[in-house]
Amino acid sequence: MTTIKSENGGAVRIADEVIAVIAGTAALEAEGVSHLAGATRKHRAKGVNVSVKAQNVCLAIALSVKAGKKLQDVSREVQQRVKSAIETMTGLTVDEVNVSVVA
Repeated sequence: MTTIKSENGGAVRIADEVIAVIAGTAALEAEGVSHLAGATRKHRAKGVNVSVKAQNVCLAIALSVKAGKKLQDVSREVQQRVKSAIETMTGLTVDEVNVSVVA
């Protein structure tokens, strides 16, 4: 669970699973992504590992790429989409988005 303190003294707590769901949803929106490893429509957090230290997030995402797509291009788009989504929705800083392509 990650705690974000606000300027007025309050705090917001975000579960790591929520961060994983945001990342999984953003990854699936990238052109060329077939599916996340182990994920289902109901459990989009599977295939995503989250590590949070202070206000910094590191992610590892395992996914499959559609045939005929360039792995490097798809991976780069996933990294950009995931970073943008998490930073926009949570206010946390994303340090790393590591993509593993699996069969």
